Order: sequence, then structure tokens, then C-alpha cells
Amino acid sequence: MGNWLVKTEPEDFSWDDLVKRGAKGEVWTGVRNFTARRHLKEMKKGDRVFVYHTGDEKQVVGIAEVTREAYSDPTAAKGEPWAAVDLRAIEPLAKPVTLAAVKAEKSLKDMALVKYGRLSVQPVTAAEWKAVCKMGGVKG
Repeated sequence: MGNWLVKTEPEDFSWDDLVKRGAKGEVWTGVRNFTARRHLKEMKKGDRVFVYHTGDEKQVVGIAEVTREAYSDPTAAKGEPWAAVDLRAIEPLAKPVTLAAVKAEKSLKDMALVKYGRLSVQPVTAAEWKAVCKMGGVKG
């Protein structure tokens, strides 16, 4: 099972919005970066995903699950190669984990969130997943 992180602007679509979608979840659309698209295509059903709020918040706020593997992004223009996945909310972090806290944690210095700040879909190693879950007060 893989672990991932997706970024969202909370004023456009927040963790609470994902929670409101319930078991049906939400189509994760709008990714327009080739590296991020590759990561979407690597996601498998059942993979766990950190949901990260960008903007003023800059924090991991919850854990979602991939419920449908990559398919053509319905928001893309005809013929464009973009992908989407379906996600559903699993649980909020008891304590959101800020970007500052991630950067302060030496064991997370190589995390994609630190190294590739603008990448909207990122892999998370098992060790990174465990560390962020611990920081966020969840088992994950």
C-alpha cells in the first residue's frame, strides 16, 4: 500500500468539504503538472493520502483513501492527458501538522513536502507517514 500527500486550497475545496462528501468521496481534479500526474497514476485503490491545506494554513489536516484509481480528468479539455483519482475522507488529524513543524523535524528533512514545495501530489515514505501521523496524534 502506498502513501501520498495531496494539496488543496481550503477556500476552494477543504478537508471539511471532503468529509461532507461521505463514503462517495470526491473526484480529485485539476492537477496540471506532469510529475503530479505521474503520482496520481501510481496511486492504487486503498492507498492512504494526507490532505494538506495550502495558503495561509500550510498544514496536514486529514487522512483520505484512494477509492478509484487514475482515469481521465473530467475537467480537462478533450484530448488533454490529465488524470484524476477519487478520494474519500478517513479521519482528521487530532492536531494539524504545520509545514513549520515538518521542517523542524530532522527525520522529515528529505520529505517531498520540504524539498518540492510546489508539487501538488507527492509520495510519502512509510517512515514519513508514521512520523507525521505521530505528530498529528493519529495512528494512520
